[in-house]
Amino acid sequence: MEKILIVDDSPMQAAHLKDILDDEYEITIAQTAEEGLRQASKANFSLILLDVVMPGMDGFTLLKKLQEEIITQSIPVILITSLSDVESEQHGLILGAVDYIVKPFNHLIVKARVNTHVKLYNYRKQVEYQSQTDQLTGVANRRRHDQYSILKWNEAVRLQVPFSICMFDIDCFKVYNDTFGHPAGDKVIAAVAREVSSHLKRSTDFFARYGGEEFVAFLMGDSSEKAFKHLKKIREAVENLHIRQDPSVSEWVTVSVGGVTLVPQTENSYEFYLKLADAMLYDAKKFGRNMVVWADENMKQWREK
Repeated sequence: MEKILIVDDSPMQAAHLKDILDDEYEITIAQTAEEGLRQASKANFSLILLDVVMPGMDGFTLLKKLQEEIITQSIPVILITSLSDVESEQHGLILGAVDYIVKPFNHLIVKARVNTHVKLYNYRKQVEYQSQTDQLTGVANRRRHDQYSILKWNEAVRLQVPFSICMFDIDCFKVYNDTFGHPAGDKVIAAVAREVSSHLKRSTDFFARYGGEEFVAFLMGDSSEKAFKHLKKIREAVENLHIRQDPSVSEWVTVSVGGVTLVPQTENSYEFYLKLADAMLYDAKKFGRNMVVWADENMKQWREK
């Protein structure tokens, strides 16, 4: 069931809106703008119904804050208010509201507009998902990585938790393609993506196809030792798929992995440590492939024997 947040300081008005909508939606009510902002930041709402005239922070200010936060800026907001002048309506729409309903309202109109905007929101989410998903493998694509990595990196900076970045590359993939053909190569990319992603399912994990036969992942909250061990298991799992490789290079298709773990600080940049993870991947290739090479929190390099 879709979730809707009602932000209104009037318990009577909020209850009235809830009665109109709760047969089709899961309703949460916040009676202050501050509580509305907290609720919007921690739950997946498909729509916010926002009163404008409230004590303390008003609806216009809350709308501006919602538009400034990455986690809430895509949630559609309908303003419901007693302010009927054109200037107020224009101001709300300029700030980012998708609709403007003046009190007293008709319950049929409210329901119709809510249904329309929830459908539009879901359509936009579907289009966005498709644009951020790699069509061959079904995992996130580089565009999704570039957006989401900065969001989670900033979260790790704020929470001061370990953040691990790793790069994967299918070993000798050109040889595989030349031997077995590109359609078979596509199946290998999809199989490797499926296997690796099956080991990175936590809410603190992220995995994406970076390009060609290369993948990227990050993990939040794990020490370098834990991340290193986990990635060794993933490397072994790919080898244990037993996908035959050209015997001139190896018996099975394998991956090399390079990574780094740190507790990021404000002055650090994600891009720098992504490049460092790529350098660890280069070393994994140089040291013989089918291995994990890692830089720990002290920038000491670890590698599989």
